[in-house]
Amino acid sequence: MLLVLTICLLALAFAGIAIKIWSQKDGQFAGTCASQNPYLNKEGEACGYCGKMPGEDCKKDGLET
Repeated sequence: MLLVLTICLLALAFAGIAIKIWSQKDGQFAGTCASQNPYLNKEGEACGYCGKMPGEDCKKDGLET
């Protein structure tokens, strides 16, 4: 019984994540720039996704962090 409940909860979690990805416009997520996180970017490098530096606006059209 516990195994069935665990599997159902995991399936529900995966379905929720899939729905969130599916519902995003053009599959893009706001806040994808890791350069905003000081724990991930301790050396102040440019974002690998859009090329922005910490403190700048995202350089991809339509994305904001």
